[in-house]
Amino acid sequence: MSVRHCPALLVSAPASGQGKTSVTSALARWHVRQGRRVRVFKTGPDFLDPLVLARAAGTPAYQLDLWMCGETDVRRRLFDAAGDADLILVEGVMGLFDGAPSSADLAQQLGLPVLAVIDGSAMAQTFGALAWGLATYREGLSMHGVAANRIGSAYHAQLLQESLPPSLHWLGALPREDQFALPERHLGLVSAGELTDLDTRLDGLADAWAQHAATALPPPVAFEAPAAAAVPALLQGKRIAIAHDDAFCFVYPANLDLLRAAGAELRFFSPVAGDALPECDAVWLPGGYPELHLQALSQRHDLHAALRAHRDAGKPMLAECGGLLFALDSLADRDGHAANMAGLLSGHAAMQSRLAALGLQGAALPEGELRGHTFHYAQASIDAPPLTHAFNPNHGPCKETVYRDRRLTASFLHFYFPSNALAALQLFLP
Repeated sequence: MSVRHCPALLVSAPASGQGKTSVTSALARWHVRQGRRVRVFKTGPDFLDPLVLARAAGTPAYQLDLWMCGETDVRRRLFDAAGDADLILVEGVMGLFDGAPSSADLAQQLGLPVLAVIDGSAMAQTFGALAWGLATYREGLSMHGVAANRIGSAYHAQLLQESLPPSLHWLGALPREDQFALPERHLGLVSAGELTDLDTRLDGLADAWAQHAATALPPPVAFEAPAAAAVPALLQGKRIAIAHDDAFCFVYPANLDLLRAAGAELRFFSPVAGDALPECDAVWLPGGYPELHLQALSQRHDLHAALRAHRDAGKPMLAECGGLLFALDSLADRDGHAANMAGLLSGHAAMQSRLAALGLQGAALPEGELRGHTFHYAQASIDAPPLTHAFNPNHGPCKETVYRDRRLTASFLHFYFPSNALAALQLFLP
């Protein structure tokens, strides 16, 4: 079996909100500026953090999830990355041991050493105790080192570093500076494409990281190559129109790779900017923020009509989460302002102030089982019989509904196409 070696770290934390994305981005941009090739990944289902990580590293950011992606897919992506990288960084999800599978599960199964990011803003020597607890909580987990976030001064960083046991490396720190903060809203970080000063922020993070950074790379990790699976050329000669702008920005790069590998020609268009529906054989309306662009989307009567004609002709269409909201008759934002949408599926939706659904999901479709996740603040009332209901592998309360009208498939689910390539490709066939 072929094996490649590359230094790697899984960046985790005791909890969400500790600064994993900031530290991973700072690390990536700092190493790139040292002339190193950095590959970045995100643990679990997430669209927003990877966009920032990709900008920081200058390379695409892919998902790693043992359930949603599958272990073979995860190992293949890491093996491929090890072939052209000097450093691999994997940002974890939530706290180190949270969820199933957790960041710790991924690190342990793949042999990834862990960097723990701890918010040190309100502590001194207790920093070392918390780091030691994370390192020793589970037998067999390799904790390489610790980084501090939101330090108050160089002396504060010194106190935190001196509190660590000898077995844990000090890797660096970031200051408590609002100018470096990555802005957030209801689904997480503001999309990278909307931050005109993102590179300035990333350079600032890298500069700040340089003040306390450990210069040595982590130890190399051995990555084995799993058996390769050929992608059937089912979409050879097919044109897929994909909505792509600030309202429809939640797309896994792995999904695009799969469509191209199957022979599809991808034609991107912006509903918000007024682009017409390209000539196509299939349409994909991904998730995003349609609620932030109600006026522009409601005025696209030409696009609404073109999409309805596409559906009525029995041509395939996939509408995911934000795409589902756009496919309904109307959508209201959190202030109650409603606007007409495309009218592809009879129903109405409104944004809520509280999270409506979150978690991994799988759905048994006529094409086969596809895995993915759900994460939204919308409540929808849809007047259509369900095709099927999703299942939650962690037995959580959320089980999304999947709808189908002719070859239109619509749901709050975000599918990860490589979880079942054959099933995913058939969604784009008549």
